[in-house]
Amino acid sequence: MHFHAVVWIDHRDAHVLGFGEGESSRKLIKSEGPEHIHHKAGEIGSGHIHDAPAYFAAIADALSNYHEILIVGPAETKTEFHTYLVKHRPDLAKKVVGVRAMDHASDGEIIDHARRFFVPVDRTTPQR
Repeated sequence: MHFHAVVWIDHRDAHVLGFGEGESSRKLIKSEGPEHIHHKAGEIGSGHIHDAPAYFAAIADALSNYHEILIVGPAETKTEFHTYLVKHRPDLAKKVVGVRAMDHASDGEIIDHARRFFVPVDRTTPQR
C-alpha cells in the first residue's frame, strides 16, 4: 500500500489514487445518488439531497490504509466529505493534510497536483 492518497470527489464519483515512487493505484467509487442534485430549502450547509452516508462510507473504506490524504474536487462535496470524516471517521480525519479546490482532471493530472502538494508536507512529517 502507498503512503499518500489523493481523492478527487464530486457528487457523482470519487477517484481514490494512491501513489509512491513512480507507481500508483486507482479505485473509482460511483455514487448511487441522482445524476443531478437539487438544493433542498431550509437545510443548513449546502442543502443538497445526496446519498452521502453510503457514498462517503465507501470512499472512507478505500482510504483506510493510507497515512496522508489530500481531498480535492470542484464543488462542495469535498468539504462535505471532510466533515463526514471528522464526525464519523476521526481516525481518517487525522490523516487529511489538505482540502483543495480542483476542476475536473485526468488521474495523471490529479496525481501530479498531489505530488507537488505533498513535497513541503513531506519535509515536515515523518514517512512511516
